[in-house]
Amino acid sequence: MKNKNLSMKLLPAMVALGMAAQAQAGITLYDKDGTTFSTDGLINAFYVHSENDDREQSRVKMGFLPNYIGFNFGKDTGDLQLGARSSFWVSINDSDVVRANNQGRGESLGTDTGIDVRQFYGTVDADWGQVLIGKDFGLFNRTNIMSDELLLGYGQTSDALGLIDGGNVSFGNIGSGYTYPFPKAQITYRSPAKHGLQLAVGILDPSKSDVDSSEDTPRFEGELTYSADYNNTAFKAWIGGLYQSSDDPDGTDVNSIDSTGVSFGANVKFGGLSLTASGFESEGIHPAAIDNFVVAEAAEMEGYLLQGSYTFGKNRVALSYGENEGENGVDFTYENTAVAWFYTVNDNLKLVAEYDQTEIDGSTLGKEENDTVALGAVMTW
Repeated sequence: MKNKNLSMKLLPAMVALGMAAQAQAGITLYDKDGTTFSTDGLINAFYVHSENDDREQSRVKMGFLPNYIGFNFGKDTGDLQLGARSSFWVSINDSDVVRANNQGRGESLGTDTGIDVRQFYGTVDADWGQVLIGKDFGLFNRTNIMSDELLLGYGQTSDALGLIDGGNVSFGNIGSGYTYPFPKAQITYRSPAKHGLQLAVGILDPSKSDVDSSEDTPRFEGELTYSADYNNTAFKAWIGGLYQSSDDPDGTDVNSIDSTGVSFGANVKFGGLSLTASGFESEGIHPAAIDNFVVAEAAEMEGYLLQGSYTFGKNRVALSYGENEGENGVDFTYENTAVAWFYTVNDNLKLVAEYDQTEIDGSTLGKEENDTVALGAVMTW
């Protein structure tokens, strides 16, 4: 069964991580008396041709990351380092929004650009670590998505989720390797990095299982990372977790849902070669995202992503295979196989060519095979 309403809920807040998960160096606009202010951003567009059993579609769209502009503030106050970041994410595909006219036919709303504020937080840094307050991406599956070789590319596009059309981003490997760590209001502590280890733990605004559900505790998320260099070989490993509870006082839809998850992965780089393996297991969360998309507690899901890339000169070639599998109410298998080529013109411009084959099989999303070719450019500052 096709569920394009799902994508309409997910897409307005969808992917935009890696490049701005932490404040970028960007362009310094002010640097005086211990105070700094800078900006960074990304603009991308792709020609995309998709084909499945039902139809073909050619579009000009954004890639896995939306276009954004970010602003960063820093202040040295002696014992404490204060910082802040705000970032604004913009769709370039505003004319795809359709509504029914008086004759019941679909008509375009024309210009209807959406702007999301995905990050608006402050930080306090000292010898004891960092405290972040405000809105930022979650911790569960955070490094999984930030390590995706297709982050600056396009990724999977299924018609079942409305992604062949769609007025926003593609899904990358969301739903075919990991879930999306939605930006949420949070208070998060990060320890200093010692001997390659760093711990992040936070309380986040919880997700709801129903409009009148009760959440008597916040959502708890955490991630432990380890990084090291051995004789020109870089290694990184991580493990993360998630827990929250949601109760329906009426008992009309659900009585109680305990949502849990574990994410993990490792990356090794030597020479121009990079190899990554990551995965997760969860109960009681949505197959693609965890924001306000809590599902039945019995719903179980697992996924993994295997990737390799090789960089030579200005070229990087990446191979990718990811899969999510759900059961007990979210019965499906969702796979994406991809090959991508990235060419670095200079520090601010990359060209991208990518091919993806997405396959879906199961009672929740139906059965589909979709082939996608994406050709585009990514500009950053």
